[in-house]
Amino acid sequence: MVGDHDPATSGTPTTVLSVGLHPSAIDYGRYPDLDEATMTARIDAGDAALRAAGFDFIACRVPATPDEAEAVVRDCASSRPFAVAMIGAGVRMAPEHTELFERLVNVINEVAPGISFCFNTSPESTIDTLRRWVTPTEVPR
Repeated sequence: MVGDHDPATSGTPTTVLSVGLHPSAIDYGRYPDLDEATMTARIDAGDAALRAAGFDFIACRVPATPDEAEAVVRDCASSRPFAVAMIGAGVRMAPEHTELFERLVNVINEVAPGISFCFNTSPESTIDTLRRWVTPTEVPR
């Protein structure tokens, strides 16, 4: 039932497959206040915050080409089991990436049937997004 998910009591594994566009794959012409270096720094800071909070995640940065992105996701997904897949806003929110988003959802569902999905709105919102679905594996020090 929607809204009844409690990550603290679900008993599910906590590894997350975190899928997002590689910073080099973004069309920065659409975002005048953003460039590759800034986006890379935001993603790196988000990943560092996840690690500091004890989250176990597989960072999977994909190109914008659907065929190539599928291959990257298959490779990332084969590294170890994961319980939740998070697909970033850069893939989902740009109309030109609609096919990419569809293909990523389908390939993730193929390699991990029944997987739960979650969605962030920015690199900075990833930690709160994951907290809705999984509990960190380690207590931060």
